[in-house]
Amino acid sequence: MKVVVGLGNPGSKYVFTRHNAGYLFLDYLSERMKCSPWIGERFYMYSECGDLHLVKPSTYMNLSGSAFPYILRDFSADVPDILVVYDDVSLPLGKIRIRKGGSDGGHNGIKSIISVLERTDFPRMRIGIGPKPTYMDLAEYVLSEFSDEELEKLYKVFAMAYEALSVIIKDGIDKAMSLFNSKEVVE
Repeated sequence: MKVVVGLGNPGSKYVFTRHNAGYLFLDYLSERMKCSPWIGERFYMYSECGDLHLVKPSTYMNLSGSAFPYILRDFSADVPDILVVYDDVSLPLGKIRIRKGGSDGGHNGIKSIISVLERTDFPRMRIGIGPKPTYMDLAEYVLSEFSDEELEKLYKVFAMAYEALSVIIKDGIDKAMSLFNSKEVVE
């Protein structure tokens, strides 16, 4: 694993929205791992953590894929060297899911990446942000901010996701999937 790419939307109005779970996780990692300050490039921002690079595409979520040719080139990475971290409304807040690849699952950021890479076999970690209330449409929900209580739980999820990332790096994605895909953070 060389690069962890967290998906989200740039700009201060999106910082604590559900769709920015990937960005928020990278901020958590950067601080916890004592990585370099964030450095801005044309299509992304990055923070260096030794041999591991944390990358936030600076495109909006629906155009996340457009940053990937530059990320792959600039970090001398192949698709299997990347872990994409993003929000998932179909998972409850408190859970993560790790996969070696798969469909976009209706997530526009992943759809954009698949379109640009022309492949679906890139490692990923989904961070649960659901369930979506029935009275809200999907766009409204993912662009709404986490409550203080939800943020508290989200940071517990990030601690679990950090452990999972450590296992991915040390022992591989299969081991991390077996250990973490059934875990849930309880309040």
